[in-house]
Amino acid sequence: MSTPAIEIRDLSLRYDRTEAVHGLSMTVERGRCYGFFGRNGAGKTTTLKCLLNLLRPQQGTIRVFGLDPVREEEAVKARLAYVPDFVAFYPWMRVGEALDYLASFRPRWNPDLEKRLLERFQLDPAAPTSGLSKGQRTQLALIGAIAAEPELLVLDEPTSGLDPLIRREFIQTVIGAYQDADPGERTVLVSTHLISEFEGLIDRFTILDAGKAVMTADADEARSRFLRVQAEFAQDPPPDSALPGARTVRRRGRTLEVLLEGDPGPIRQRLEDLGGRDLTVSSLTLEEIFMEVAKSGGRP
Repeated sequence: MSTPAIEIRDLSLRYDRTEAVHGLSMTVERGRCYGFFGRNGAGKTTTLKCLLNLLRPQQGTIRVFGLDPVREEEAVKARLAYVPDFVAFYPWMRVGEALDYLASFRPRWNPDLEKRLLERFQLDPAAPTSGLSKGQRTQLALIGAIAAEPELLVLDEPTSGLDPLIRREFIQTVIGAYQDADPGERTVLVSTHLISEFEGLIDRFTILDAGKAVMTADADEARSRFLRVQAEFAQDPPPDSALPGARTVRRRGRTLEVLLEGDPGPIRQRLEDLGGRDLTVSSLTLEEIFMEVAKSGGRP
């Protein structure tokens, strides 16, 4: 088996009296688009900074392609690119100069890809970086990360500053194309709250709550476990107490929607016994799964 892109074991880091990350373990295999989900303050950015040797944990180990980010920092950072949630550039540089500066640190750089991405996002290489909007700075940072063609792309809320009209295009075409250029070898670790926009790309994820991993699963496996059963009623739907085993019950007029984890058979039978009709069963989205798990702290 090949060495994982990222391997974290029993990671813990405390700020004064606050434990930002506690006993976190996760493995990101090569070629995956791995989602890292959690509410603000859950410990996502702290974990990424430990991965990049920007913070030193009090406990645990991290390996990137089998390398120690502390002892072999240069070798690790030569193989990855990182886009933080807040991006800044030297204000006296122009867009093209900023990319030239980034390229000077890289063992490889794709100038044709850089040019195509600049045109796609309508960024003028002669424009001063000091005049860029937050979204344009994010675009420039993403171009710099992808043009380096790293083996690992680490993204912390990468699209939060982008215009909604181009956000999905970037995710689907640019990140998708980055992985497709070298299938099975290029890895993405993305920390995001815009989960729905990565729905088609993420194939495994970890949900973090209060610094602890409360769920790790393949996306397809999670969608097969977390289900929605919907039923129509001739009169008012039954109360929640009549539906043991449901995680969440929603009502819209005479329509009842039950969210559950596991076998939908017992809930479906119960709804039929209570007079439900036109029953349907469907999978939850990754965003809905995150909401269900996060609100309960990982408890069933």
